[in-house]
Amino acid sequence: MRILNLAIVGAVLILIGLYSSVYIVDEREKVLVLQFGRVVSTQEDPGLAFKLPLIQSVVRYDDRILSRDIDPLEVTPLDDRRLVVDAFARYRIVDINKFRQITGSSGDQSISVAGARLDRILSSQTREILGSVASNDILSSDRAALMLRIRNGAIVDAQEMGIEVIDVRLKRTDLPRQNLDATFARMRAEREREAADEIARGNEAAQRVRASADRTQVEIVSEANRESEIIRGLADAERNSIFAEAYGADPEFFEFYRSLGAYRKSLRGQNSTMVMSPDSEFFNYLKSDKGLK
Repeated sequence: MRILNLAIVGAVLILIGLYSSVYIVDEREKVLVLQFGRVVSTQEDPGLAFKLPLIQSVVRYDDRILSRDIDPLEVTPLDDRRLVVDAFARYRIVDINKFRQITGSSGDQSISVAGARLDRILSSQTREILGSVASNDILSSDRAALMLRIRNGAIVDAQEMGIEVIDVRLKRTDLPRQNLDATFARMRAEREREAADEIARGNEAAQRVRASADRTQVEIVSEANRESEIIRGLADAERNSIFAEAYGADPEFFEFYRSLGAYRKSLRGQNSTMVMSPDSEFFNYLKSDKGLK
């Protein structure tokens, strides 16, 4: 019985030893094998691997592409127009030995330490690169070349940490709040000035059109009056010619016709009143053979 118990205990210890000596490397990670805190091997290929139980330990690092947001920072381009830049970087751990030596830790803590150092590298490169160009270059489509320069500058410094910087992007490039308000006020003043200029030009154009229309109206009315006077003069001349011809043909009938026209104009209405001498020639054609009574 005692031998059986010892055999069971031995088998359990062997199983525990075998279990503790086997570890699995995931395809999304890299592994360092440590012995008393010293690196004895590196495992980057996924699969099953072995280590000495109890003596050796395994430290795992993420092999995927990681992202790091940089805190917004102010930069001063060549034209002294301050800008607030918000950027992020993507990187990967390529040398886990260097990475462990620099960070001095493992797991999430090492990522935090490396991220803080990477922030300082990227901030320094961002200020240096963006400070060497004008603000219009930063705000234009040419900033893709600036991001490439920032990445290339950060690659060299990040290699000392065992990190490969894959990409750097500027998410937001704005003016500081106080400068932004001043810029908006200046833009508003410029737009108001442009609007006033447009209104002034519109009023000037309207005055020209109105003056031209008034001049055209005067010319048309004057021309119409001139033509009407000419027509009226011709008509009067023709009328006088007809009257003269009629008078020359029969003066007595012409006098009678003129008198009838005078009667028609003067005796208009039912209550017409005229005060004149009964002997007036006006009534010559109204008198009877016996005279007026």
